[in-house]
Order: sequence, then structure tokens, then C-alpha cells
Amino acid sequence: MKLQQLLSQTRKAVDEYQMIEEGDHIAVGISGGKDSLTLLYALHGLKRFYPKKFELSAITVDLGYSECDFTPVIKLCEELEVPYRIVPTDIAYILFEERKESNPCSLCAKMRKGSLNQAVKEMGCNKVAYAHHKDDIIETMLLSLLFEGRFYSFSPKTYLDRMDLTVIRPMMFVEEADVIGFKNKYQLPVVTSRCPIDGYTKRQYAKELVKKLNYEHPGAKQRMFTAILNGNIKGWPERVPHVR
Repeated sequence: MKLQQLLSQTRKAVDEYQMIEEGDHIAVGISGGKDSLTLLYALHGLKRFYPKKFELSAITVDLGYSECDFTPVIKLCEELEVPYRIVPTDIAYILFEERKESNPCSLCAKMRKGSLNQAVKEMGCNKVAYAHHKDDIIETMLLSLLFEGRFYSFSPKTYLDRMDLTVIRPMMFVEEADVIGFKNKYQLPVVTSRCPIDGYTKRQYAKELVKKLNYEHPGAKQRMFTAILNGNIKGWPERVPHVR
């Protein structure tokens, strides 16, 4: 995927769900993975020509794995002239040494988001951008159906009233396969995940299930995504199709 295509799909999401307003200061949550680095490129590119002017910063919550080196991300942010902050935490130690969690994903996400949102507010940002893409949205819906008994997926835009902070997901129309292509084409400095259960989660199960369903029933993945967009899910903002 070329940068122009990424920018087009990102702007589609931003316009249709009114994710950016004049004067916003948006923090991009950077895990170091392909998705968050692609999002950084997308919003950096959008900032150059989007009619509503906004500021951009980047932030990483360091979970505390000693093998993780974010130096390549620091260099990338310097090249893009995007302010970058790393927030050190002991989350990995708490999960795997202190509590010895066998199913740590939910608690990890809660602790990580808490640290991220607090730091974002300290940086003076009013919005934080998460790098969830189209496949993430579909997989979340499937997990909710299978394990919670409800039709749900996270919203393109969510206001957190307790934090006075808005979460946006500008890559919601971008497929993971295109993210992988973008990462390879632009040689993004990906920081490999050191989580010991990475690849063995329920989300990984959902990812493989969606792939299997789409193989056996071509077009199934797109139909599931369309069902989500048209599903009147509680908490989702009104969609305003944008024609340029």
C-alpha cells in the first residue's frame, strides 16, 4: 500500500466520523508495532493538507520488557518532527512476576490505557489516536458474539468523560494486509513484541477464524464489516458519508 492510499482511507474515517476538529492536539499511541507506526505516518501526512489544523504528538507506554529498544522510533519521530514521549512502567513485572497472571490480556490493557491516558493529558492533548484497523474491528465483533453474547465492536470515536479525553481510530477502513504492505514498502522500524503470550490469545483465535470464514465464504469479512457499520451499535457516532 502506498502512502497516498493510506491517507485516502484515513481521511475517509476522519471525515465520516468527525474525528478531528480545528485546534485539536492529538497523541498517537505508539506500541512500536506495524499498526501504530503506520498510524503515525497517516496522521503526519494528513496534517500537511487537512483543512482543520491540528497538532500531533506521539507517546509510548513502555511495559518494562528489558529487550524492547525504542531507539528506532525515537529516530523516526525526530525525522517526522513529531514530539515523542516514552512512559516507563512496571506492568510486565506486575503481570508475570508479582501476580503471575495466566490470562493477563484484560488487566494489561486496562493498566496500559490508564498509564497512556494519564500521560496524554499531562502532554496537553485532548485526543488520543489508537491504531485499530478494519480487521481489529471485525475480530472484536466476533469475540463479543462468541464470548459475551452481544453484537458489539469498539467505536470509531469515544469520549471518556472521566478523563475529558476523546479516543479516535483513524485506520478503521484500513485492512491489516495493507498495513503489512505499507510496513514493508516504507521499512518501518518495528519494535518486536516481547509479550510471552503474544500469538496465543483469544484475539489470535478470532483472527484465524475470520481468515478461515473468508476463505470458505469469499467476501464474508467485508460483509461482517458492513454489518458492523450498519448495526446501530450503542455508543457509535452517526456516520456522515463524505463525498469529495
